[in-house]
Order: sequence, then structure tokens, then C-alpha cells
Amino acid sequence: MKARLGAVLFGIGVFAVVIAAGLAFYVAPTVARLPYDLKLCTKTVTEDCLRPSVAEATNAQFLYTKGAPTPEVAIKSGTLRSTTEISPLADTTNDVFGEGDSVVWRGLGTTVWVEQSEMISQYEALIALDRDTASAVEWNGQALNDTETPASVSFQGQLYKFPFGTEQKNYEYFDRDLRKALPIEYKGTEDIQGLEVYKFEQVIPETDLGFTSERVASLIGAFAPTATAGTVNYSNTRTIWVEPTTGQFIKVSEQQRKTFVPNVGTPVQLLNGDFVYTEDTVTNNVQSTSDTKSQVLLISRWLPLGVVVLGAILLVLGLWMVTTGRRQAAAAKHRHEEISEDSDGKVSA
Repeated sequence: MKARLGAVLFGIGVFAVVIAAGLAFYVAPTVARLPYDLKLCTKTVTEDCLRPSVAEATNAQFLYTKGAPTPEVAIKSGTLRSTTEISPLADTTNDVFGEGDSVVWRGLGTTVWVEQSEMISQYEALIALDRDTASAVEWNGQALNDTETPASVSFQGQLYKFPFGTEQKNYEYFDRDLRKALPIEYKGTEDIQGLEVYKFEQVIPETDLGFTSERVASLIGAFAPTATAGTVNYSNTRTIWVEPTTGQFIKVSEQQRKTFVPNVGTPVQLLNGDFVYTEDTVTNNVQSTSDTKSQVLLISRWLPLGVVVLGAILLVLGLWMVTTGRRQAAAAKHRHEEISEDSDGKVSA
């Protein structure tokens, strides 16, 4: 009986180890992927959704253009609030990629002059992302509309998210102004509201943005009427704090600078703003990411580990019960044979 029970426990142990392997190698990878059914958070959609990210730059200096046909062009100062909303496009994903390895997202960014409640700039990005790495993939429908005359774009590298299982290494991160990906360096581990995060930094030196002659002409007319040419130079120091298990952004800061340099006259700073995520955005990111991290770790680590430990215990216990049960059965059989021999001897006497 003991040997039979041990055999049953051994079989359950083998089954548990198989289940643990299935969880680790088949179920866990599906959890650590960008899902198809993500949505933008709204008043009615509050769970399993992407919240808007808000960054502010206080005491910023920026280019202000308003009015037509003769717009006012001036340099203003105040607080700029930049809001980024991500809307996963499930229908587009299904039409383009089906249930494959990529998803399509729409990014909408708006920058508002807080004191005047006026929009300063806006952009829309259509991008396809690899579900595993969260990096951009080739897609004919990708677009970046941030000027009156949109130019072609080829997204590369990371943009809105880092990979699940972010590593302590350098990545490529896409810069929207330069329209290309540049290295972003791993700088170490920090703690934000009790959550361990990886810090990445991308330093973009002063670079000519290559403005069209029409855009340069409008700046010449406003700030350097005796000039005949000029450039707009851009620099940025971008710092991103990433939760490594999920690859989610917890905090982002950007020190953006744009300067108009005419061939005659004094350079004019078109943008001088230090943007950083608001405290509410950081707190929301910590809370939502902590929940996602717990779910990912439960499925990918703790549940398989627990099941494999249970399986190992059952294997050892079952093997022990089978071995000892057989020994006990053999010993009992041996004693029974000795008793039978003794009994036979007495009868024959």
C-alpha cells in the first residue's frame, strides 16, 4: 500500500515538474509581451490601460507663434506642460499584423502654455512595436506629424517603452526632433518611491535641425532682419528611469534647448525648458508598474518555482515511499516464509 501511494506521489511530482516547465517556457513569455487589448485610460476605462504622461517645465523660454495671415512671432516665458497619450490601435494591428509579433500604437503629444491655456505645439506618431522588445519595427503606415509639412520618418529603437526584462546595458532611443535613434546609456540603479529602477541617459550635443528655407525665413524676419541665412540648433539631455521587469517608464526628464543662429546678428534661444514628469505622473507610474511587475513575477518566476519545488518534494517523497514500501513488503514476505517453514517442520515432526 505504501509503495502504491509512493508511486502515485512520484507521478504527481513528475506532472508538477512538467507543469512548472510549461509555465516557465510557454506561459511566462506570453505574459511578458505587449498585449493586443491595451487601451488608453479614460474616465470609464481605469484598469489594464495606459495613463497619459505629464511633464512640466517651469520658467521656460519658448517660441510663440499665433495669428494669421500675419502671425505674431515672439519669445515668451512661463510654464510649459507636455502631455503624451498612447492609444493602442487594436483594429489596425489586426489588419496589418494579425495575431503576430507586432502591435500598432498612436502617440499624441501636446504642449500647452499653462498660464495662458494656449497650445504651443502638437504631434502625432503612428508606430509599430515589437511585442517582445518594444522597439520600433518596419511598417509602411508609420508617420510623424509634427509640422505643417510632415516629412517621412523611419522609427528605430525604443520610444515609449523599454523591453520586458530591461538589461543593464545601452539601448538605442528615438529622438523625435532629429528623427533618428541615438544611444542611451545605462547609468546605474536608483530607488523611486520604494521601486528599484534603472537610470538611462542620452546626451544630444548641439545639432543643426536642418530647417527648410521657409521656416528659417520666418525666423529671420522676426529676429534678424539683416541676416540672409541661419540655422536652428538643438540639444537635449534626456534621462529615463525604467522599471526593469516591465520596461515601463517611471520618470523622464529632458533639458531641451533650441537656438536660432543667424549669419548676421545675435543668436536667439527659441526653447529653453527643463521638462520633468509631475509627481502625480510618477506616483501613478509607480503604482501601476508595481502591480504589473507583481503579475509578471508571479507567472514567470514565483509560480513556476513554487510548482517545481512542490514537484521535487513529491518526487523525493514518492521515491522514498516506493523504496521503503518495497523493502517492508520484502521483509514481511521473508518473515512469512520463515514462519511457514517453521510450521511445516512442526507438522512433519
